[in-house]
Amino acid sequence: QAQLVESGGGSVRPGGSLRLSCAASSASNYMAWFRQAPGKEREAVASIRDGASEYVDSVLGRFAIWQDNTMKNLYLQMRTLAPEDTGMYYCAAARKRPDSWAARREYDFWGQGTQVTVSS
Repeated sequence: QAQLVESGGGSVRPGGSLRLSCAASSASNYMAWFRQAPGKEREAVASIRDGASEYVDSVLGRFAIWQDNTMKNLYLQMRTLAPEDTGMYYCAAARKRPDSWAARREYDFWGQGTQVTVSS
């Protein structure tokens, strides 16, 4: 049973930046960041599968996802943040390669989340 712990959330003004981190208890080639805004469904933000990254359209060019060499630490650099980026950000990991990187059902392990608030 992998354990995931997120950190790095906080409150920033529009246009600001944050870097989220996720520390996993075991390595995985298949990890992702999801977010959930109040009153909305949890949505995929970015994933990394066997070293290849994918992003939801709304964060393309602003966010970057990567893992370190241990494959236990996942990061999400977020730039040019906007109020619509506000939400709880969750780290997720899968035992096997997800067929659909953005589908919640593909991920087996989840962290508790870290809050990101973008407001002026």
